[in-house]
Amino acid sequence: MEQLKRKIAEDGTVLSDEVLKVDSFLNHQIDPELMLAVGEEFASLFQSEGITKIVTIESSGIAPAVMAGLKLGVPVIFARKRQSLTLTENLLTASVYSFTKKTESTIAISASHLSKDDKVLVIDDFLANGQAAKGLVSIIEQAGAKLSGIGIVIEKSFQSGRKELDELGIRVESLARIASLAGGKVTFLEEVRS
Repeated sequence: MEQLKRKIAEDGTVLSDEVLKVDSFLNHQIDPELMLAVGEEFASLFQSEGITKIVTIESSGIAPAVMAGLKLGVPVIFARKRQSLTLTENLLTASVYSFTKKTESTIAISASHLSKDDKVLVIDDFLANGQAAKGLVSIIEQAGAKLSGIGIVIEKSFQSGRKELDELGIRVESLARIASLAGGKVTFLEEVRS
């Protein structure tokens, strides 16, 4: 998605060979027009799948997920990372390790929001090592729902997440695939020449 790649190139900040900061438009401050375009792209990619629910993880996946939900006309559920006084019973849970925060947390979704009749699209902001995606897949499986695919805004293709999801036979659609952050420069996968 060229609009997204331009935004990453113009406003993203490479903090290391593994960390890209995009807090000016995706995961702190949100660019609503860009998120609408992202949602439209995900809706276009998955429109023939009969999606009934979108699942994401708080908090950075919420904006692109809501925009895709708006375009597909389906509810969006976000897995909570923190305990809530109102979310205590009948929970579907998974343990997820955060690469950027270097912490493990238990994510949870109320079982009352997912059923065996649902066809689910997972949307998240980043795919790196695949831990968040695999945690959400586990929750969907616990509900007996069908996973139709995973939509990723930014994929760090140089990390293992895509490979692990491919090995599980999961369809992954990434809007921007980064081949490298070496030398403080974002190189997109399509730019790599063999």
